[in-house]
Amino acid sequence: MSRVGRVLVLLFVLFALVACDQGTKSIAQNHLSTTEPIILLNGMVRLQLMENPGAFLSLGAALPPMAQFWIFTILVGAILIGATIYLVRETHRIPVVTLIAIALLLGGGIGNLIDRLVNEGRVIDFMNVGIGSLRTGVFNVADMAIMAGVGLIMLSALRGDRTAA
Repeated sequence: MSRVGRVLVLLFVLFALVACDQGTKSIAQNHLSTTEPIILLNGMVRLQLMENPGAFLSLGAALPPMAQFWIFTILVGAILIGATIYLVRETHRIPVVTLIAIALLLGGGIGNLIDRLVNEGRVIDFMNVGIGSLRTGVFNVADMAIMAGVGLIMLSALRGDRTAA
């Protein structure tokens, strides 16, 4: 795939992901803020609005607000800038699967960073899946993209792609 094609794939993944993430969060805020959780598929899917001041599974939610700001906004923002610079400079050398994986990580990070910037440091989460008492934490589209990106990077590493890590 040409460099231009790779950049177009990267931009498409980024813009589509951030738009989908922010759109679903907006819908969740508008429709779930005043209702009880919506139960779907015999309870396997639960839609409920949550605001998460921490990271994945609320890790760091008990930290002081200033620490949360520096870790989850400033540090994450710096990491996202670094990842963007890496992608721009190395797009032609990265295997396509790894390029998409990093784009998913970057898009998910951007989606959650936007939330932190406009929601006083909190991320909007609204999906929960599971069976009975075995359930995930509450998450959003950006979180799913981040997990998919991690999974693709692991798959690339297992396949032996030189630049997967």
